[in-house]
Amino acid sequence: MFILFGYLIVFFSVFGSFVMLGGHLGALYQPFEFVLIAGAAVGSYIAASNGTSVRLLMHAIPKAIRRNPYGKPLYMELMALLYTLLNKARRDGLMAIESDIEEPKDSPIFSQYPQIARDPRIMEFLTDYLRIMISGNMNSFEIETLMDQEIEASHAEHHSPVNAVRAVADALPAFGIVAAVLGVVKALASVDQPPAILADLISKAMVGTFLGILLSYGFVGPFAEAVERQSVASIKVLECIKVTLLASMNGYPPPLAVEFGRKVLFSSVRPSFAELEAHVRQSKNQAAR
Repeated sequence: MFILFGYLIVFFSVFGSFVMLGGHLGALYQPFEFVLIAGAAVGSYIAASNGTSVRLLMHAIPKAIRRNPYGKPLYMELMALLYTLLNKARRDGLMAIESDIEEPKDSPIFSQYPQIARDPRIMEFLTDYLRIMISGNMNSFEIETLMDQEIEASHAEHHSPVNAVRAVADALPAFGIVAAVLGVVKALASVDQPPAILADLISKAMVGTFLGILLSYGFVGPFAEAVERQSVASIKVLECIKVTLLASMNGYPPPLAVEFGRKVLFSSVRPSFAELEAHVRQSKNQAAR
């Protein structure tokens, strides 16, 4: 929602100031200039991307507009889930959670944490590595290396649309200049017209430069930053799972393993020790009932 609020501030600051200075919005209404710039930008993005990058961008657009799902409530659920799973595995053995891992939709444990169960990326990462831990064929160092490689690959994949959108944002001022040059060419072709008509044609040409710069720094550039923040947040949740599972594999009890995972979170979404302890205790009581 912040990105929409920021867009409104940019829009009203720029166009509102223009009107208050005595300008007329009709002079800025040049739809063909916008089509030229936006069309060239979209075309350059498609040329620099592949199907996967375009698909990821389509998924990233609504996520950038909505509130970040990776907030404190989700991390509270995640760490309570990790505690419950690791505590059951420590008490009854790793094989005790095999049925939960193989059929998470039917698991009474996962059903207590709907936010986590609805996120396929988190579920896949968590269940895959718990399944590897149950197999017992890899030590903690090997699993850590595998986790790092998967997280790195996931980050690179989900960062590709960010790089493409940033490239478009950097190119938009140049496309604005292209539109302005074409407008000036059109004006020069009408040099035999009265000065008033020439001035009108030149002013319309300058709108292209204005639109290119405004779209770049006021809209597309900030959108790329918003998509990147979502990408970083989605990676951080995987790092939290990674640190917690590795701590458990290295022999730390579930409360301490979960504390390891809590420490890697950003301060803005990290629950306090007391908040997490109270949430875990509440989850235990619900499970017992």
